[in-house]
Amino acid sequence: MTIGVLHVDFLIDGARSLKDKRRVVKSLKEQVRSRFNCSVAETEYQDLWQRARLTAVVVSNESRHANTQVNEIGRFIETRIGGSIVDYQIEIL
Repeated sequence: MTIGVLHVDFLIDGARSLKDKRRVVKSLKEQVRSRFNCSVAETEYQDLWQRARLTAVVVSNESRHANTQVNEIGRFIETRIGGSIVDYQIEIL
């Protein structure tokens, strides 16, 4: 069994409050969950208006498949955030 973990730190352009940020993050989490059938959570920067970290986790029989999935999730997030990615980390366990 292989576990793939993706951490994506990003900025949310135009967020003027935590409410604005949460709306964007919640929508993004739902989109990732439904498209990739993975676990997703906001894991850092909960009190900052314009910065967020999402962590996505996939479980697979093969490390190659887990790596492919987390890379696809990263590209999907990058096209949907409406901001810029600050940091991007992948772990295969």
